[in-house]
Amino acid sequence: MRFFAALLLLVLAFAVAETRRGEGLENSRGRKRLNSVKRLPNNCKEYIENGDKYLDCQDCQLTAVLIGWPEDIDHFLLAQNKIKVLKDNTFSHFPNLISLDLQLNEISLIEEGAFSGLSKLTTLLLQHNRLQVVSEAVFVPLPRLRYLRLHDNPWTCDCQLDSLVRFLQVPSNRYMGNFAKCAEPTRFWGQQLKTLDPKLLCSPPMQSQVQLPRPYSDTTFLCHTHDSPRPLLDCRSRGLNAVPHDIPENTAKMDLAFNNITQLRPKAFTTIKDLKLLNLSSNSLEHIDPAAFSGLLHLRELDLSNNSLHFFNYGVLEDLYYLRTLYLDGNPWICDYNIHYLIYWLKHHPAVEHTGLVCNEPEEFRGWPVESYVKTYNAECPKDKLVDLNRGNGPTSQELIEGIEEEPGLLPSPLRKKKKPNEFEIFRLS
Repeated sequence: MRFFAALLLLVLAFAVAETRRGEGLENSRGRKRLNSVKRLPNNCKEYIENGDKYLDCQDCQLTAVLIGWPEDIDHFLLAQNKIKVLKDNTFSHFPNLISLDLQLNEISLIEEGAFSGLSKLTTLLLQHNRLQVVSEAVFVPLPRLRYLRLHDNPWTCDCQLDSLVRFLQVPSNRYMGNFAKCAEPTRFWGQQLKTLDPKLLCSPPMQSQVQLPRPYSDTTFLCHTHDSPRPLLDCRSRGLNAVPHDIPENTAKMDLAFNNITQLRPKAFTTIKDLKLLNLSSNSLEHIDPAAFSGLLHLRELDLSNNSLHFFNYGVLEDLYYLRTLYLDGNPWICDYNIHYLIYWLKHHPAVEHTGLVCNEPEEFRGWPVESYVKTYNAECPKDKLVDLNRGNGPTSQELIEGIEEEPGLLPSPLRKKKKPNEFEIFRLS
């Protein structure tokens, strides 16, 4: 009997273990379903993490918040899009929102009712945008707001910003607006909104006060920095007239497209020696100093398309040892002797892929590949007049001898040739 009783207990124990194992698998499958990612239009993703529902629409080229997205979300990720304006009731159909990430957009205007209905919101990220003025009234519909990021916006510190400055300086708002600084006017440049005296915002500057020029800090107020996957400095469409002076040293990629840079000065990039990609397209560039790219020994991609370049001065490309891609489209290249340096450099760097080298002037060569023009130019030179570039620009020894033979009077009389070959007439000097 004891044997059968023990056997029965073993069977019961095994059955219980199997039952618990099955429940564990079901729970595991349930969690897997819970954390699955659901794809939505416009490349957005919906998923659940730690019990909170997320809507991730980062870097989806969005210009506005669309209708039709899930409305029961807890966290809304809209970073790195192209949103410029937040209109009234933009987020009113997301009443459960706890956090809203709007950094790295192009927001320059927020209407007072933009955040209406977000009574549960605790975190709002607005850094890296183009905000100059915002009223305190914008944040009134957010009674639970605790974390507000406003830095890297070009704030205009005048009377219109008075209410926001006073709002940020309330002691209970100690986690709001930290590191946000004035960009204008000059007398307040670089001062933190947290420490600025609000009484001065509406008062005119003293006449005796000297207005110092604003220090150059375009990267602080105008450019966006991305640390992942590689350090990227995004300065597109920021109205820059020159390359910023305070570029972070660890920058691996830099985008300066669609600005107003007309010339590159010497050693413009010496502080960022690890730069791998540089985009200078659509800048109306007319002149590049021969030392402009000095120090960029690791640059692999250079975009100079859609500028006003006619040719390259000798030496412009000499430091770009590891360059592999060069975009030259959309420039009015002039096909004359000045263009030869660029073709000569490309010929001796066959690993560099390039595009867009087409003659724009003169009329007779318009539309020709620049390489074809250079071949034609060389073909027109008589072979006996070609000069070896490796030996400099001066005449060769053979040319000197031939010139002297044409004018025998140039030789000293003791060495003057007679008419017969290989004979000399000797004169003794007394």
